[in-house]
Amino acid sequence: MRKFIFLIFFCLIIGLIDMAESGDPSKSSSSAAVHIVYTEKPQDEQPEAYHIRTLASVLGSEEAAKEALIYSYKTAASGFSAKLTPEQVAEMSKQPGVLQVVPSRTLQLHSGPGKLH
Repeated sequence: MRKFIFLIFFCLIIGLIDMAESGDPSKSSSSAAVHIVYTEKPQDEQPEAYHIRTLASVLGSEEAAKEALIYSYKTAASGFSAKLTPEQVAEMSKQPGVLQVVPSRTLQLHSGPGKLH
C-alpha cells in the first residue's frame, strides 16, 4: 500500500512539474526563432550598420541587436537574419525600410542514387 501511495504521489509531482514547464514563457510559442528581414538597400550607410540600427530600434539597444543578429545579407539582397519573438516580428514589420519578415526555413533535398535526372 505504501508503494502504491508513493507511486501516485510521484506521478502527481511529475504532472505538476510538466504543467509548470508548459507555462514557462521561454518554452511557449512566443520564444525567439530565426527570421529573415528583407530591407531596402541603405543609401548613406554600410549595410551591416543599417541592419544593426534597424534591429536595435525593436530590441532596444545596439548590444541586444548585435547579439540577436545571425547574418547580414548585402550582395544579392539587403537584409539580415536574427532571432526574434512573434512580438518582435510584428514590431519589425512596421519599421521604416523593412520590406518583409519571414521565418527562416531549412529545406532538405530528397535525392539519392537514381533520383537525379
